[in-house]
Amino acid sequence: MSTAEGHLDDLLRGRGLFAGTARFAEQLRWMLAFVLVFGLLYGAVMGTFTGIGHGKPLQILYSAVKVPMLLGATFVLCLPSFFVINSAAGLRDDFPEVIKALIVSQACNTIVLACLAPLTALFYLCTSRHNEALLFNAVIFGVATLTAQRMIHRYYRPLIRRNRRHRLMLYLWYFLYALVGIQMAWVLRPFIGSPNMETTFFRRQAWGNAYVVLANIIAGLFR
Repeated sequence: MSTAEGHLDDLLRGRGLFAGTARFAEQLRWMLAFVLVFGLLYGAVMGTFTGIGHGKPLQILYSAVKVPMLLGATFVLCLPSFFVINSAAGLRDDFPEVIKALIVSQACNTIVLACLAPLTALFYLCTSRHNEALLFNAVIFGVATLTAQRMIHRYYRPLIRRNRRHRLMLYLWYFLYALVGIQMAWVLRPFIGSPNMETTFFRRQAWGNAYVVLANIIAGLFR
């Protein structure tokens, strides 16, 4: 087994390099590498909805880059407020361990996304409707995020044993991350591109309410 495969297995099992006694700097280097590599992989597949013909490889490149951007921007935006709330709850001394657990969940998120990439490619072969592709990718991200929460519980368990307020903080992180992540995904669009629009890195009208748009997409499918 190669070094990367071994560290990937250690991350998923919470052992070896990612055991509690390992150096955080080395753990962080590998976790960020996993976020980048697996995020790029899923993003590239995500961008193939409009095909891979003339002009479309650029959309694949844009989508690949923007998945790590989405996860990183959401994480960075959520972290300051989460730090303040933890400090107010008297949990500031534990925050280095909290950050490690949160970064582990980010890495696990992208690993699961990469594993689900073949399902996304298969779904693209079965539909030509843009809204269906958008909603399917939203579901895939939801599944990956929920799976990552199982991982974060493993690293949060010692914190919760130490102070039960960490359990409430963890639920708060779930809510905050989902709230910001949905809106950030809308701001950073397009992720899959539209067959009727030119390939661009960002939409000209980036801002808007992502929750209203998502509700309209779901309602449109039932209509």
